Amino acid sequence: MTDISTLEKLLRELRLSKMAVEWHQLEKAALSQCWSPSRYLLVLCAEETGHRTPERRKRYLKEARLPTGKSLEEYDFRQVPELNSGQFRQLCESNDWVASGENILLFGASGLGKSHLAAAVAEAQVLLGHRVRFYSAAELLQQLQLARSMLKLNETLMKLDRYRVLVIDDLWYVKRDNAETGVLFELIAHRYENGSLIITSNHGFSAWGEIFVDETMAVAAVDRLIHHGYLFELRGESYRKKMARVKIGAAS
Repeated sequence: MTDISTLEKLLRELRLSKMAVEWHQLEKAALSQCWSPSRYLLVLCAEETGHRTPERRKRYLKEARLPTGKSLEEYDFRQVPELNSGQFRQLCESNDWVASGENILLFGASGLGKSHLAAAVAEAQVLLGHRVRFYSAAELLQQLQLARSMLKLNETLMKLDRYRVLVIDDLWYVKRDNAETGVLFELIAHRYENGSLIITSNHGFSAWGEIFVDETMAVAAVDRLIHHGYLFELRGESYRKKMARVKIGAAS
């Protein structure tokens, strides 16, 4: 029979840290209140789960590398009146679209808050328990090109599967060459119906011929993205330009 004195050590080896701390105190409560063994186990498990959920969220938020101060509450929908704020709240509050491997595409000129909205939706999904990763397009595609040169592209794509949502920010700045657009297409094809993408770009699909060298590849990429996706086109005046005018006016 296992010595009861080793229980705490065994719990820690199993990474049940909260159980390791609480088991003895809860055992006293179980004995004094005549709990059944199953109830004692249930309470122990509930303690562990209650401890892990906020800790897991902290860990997921850290690894997501989201830009700070980009919650949905901080986005001013008045600057883009055509946007449906209710739809964005629904995307933040529900994870159905993530479970289905659907995508969110945010197109529009600079300064309208595409990256802000992408980060806000991504952060909301972390709080719902999903692993997320925010990348600039340049950073991600450089990593994928390096992986391809080392014959590890498939392995790298599978490692990215741990993230239920991948944000690819500023896609328009991708260089128009076979190397970058090739790995971009591989990523889109790999995640089709299996993992969600949030993509921001300064230009819509009509200009994607300037991103992809091969027109057939461009059409195939667009088809996969919009088959299960939400497309938002942001129109309006750049928030940064507007703020710059305000500062100039205040200074004059």
